[in-house]
Amino acid sequence: MTFTYRHRKQIIIAILICLVVGGSAFYYYHSFFNKKKDKKVTLVLNEKKETKAKEEKVEEKQEKIMFQVDIKGAVFAPGIYSIEEGSRIIDVIEKAGGLRDDADTTVLNLSKKVFDEMVIIVYTQGEVQNFKETKEMENYVNQKCQEGIGELQNDACITENKQELTSSKISINQATKEELMTLSGVGEAKADAIIAYRDAHGGFKTLEELKEVEGIGDALFTTISENITL
Repeated sequence: MTFTYRHRKQIIIAILICLVVGGSAFYYYHSFFNKKKDKKVTLVLNEKKETKAKEEKVEEKQEKIMFQVDIKGAVFAPGIYSIEEGSRIIDVIEKAGGLRDDADTTVLNLSKKVFDEMVIIVYTQGEVQNFKETKEMENYVNQKCQEGIGELQNDACITENKQELTSSKISINQATKEELMTLSGVGEAKADAIIAYRDAHGGFKTLEELKEVEGIGDALFTTISENITL
């Protein structure tokens, strides 16, 4: 009986030791496995975040098209500015420090979209008044605005009467779809193609560049070349 009791006690102790060792081993394995799993999940999430951030940067870089615009005259900081495609003349004025107190924008279209190599001249009140004193009043003011100073053209002018002031020539950089369709051989599809091309390339640099537009061949260009201008 003493022998049996002694061995029973040893068996119980052995079982307890096995349970403790087994429990410790299980706890260690479980903790190690979870930490490894959590680390792997964290690495995957970080990789996804980095990939997404890189893709967003690439997309942002690809989407932004910057134009170089020259602004002169009655603004606080005239000069050449880089401005995003789709911006308007008022945005360029704000970049140039805003209008001076003597500025007069009555002959400017501040909502006009900018294009690459655009020249904007903000006149003073005295300059506009001098234009108006020439008897032809507003039409003459618009004409003077478009003529600019010397050989420097002002691309920011209001162009409601531009066709009359330029011998009825159509501006391929500024004309509306309806105005382009007045050209011989230019229908709705070609007018849309011209507008799409100039929007994508920041305007036409030469008249000959019009032949790069799909549907505008040498024959059609020759037909309309006398009736178009930049």
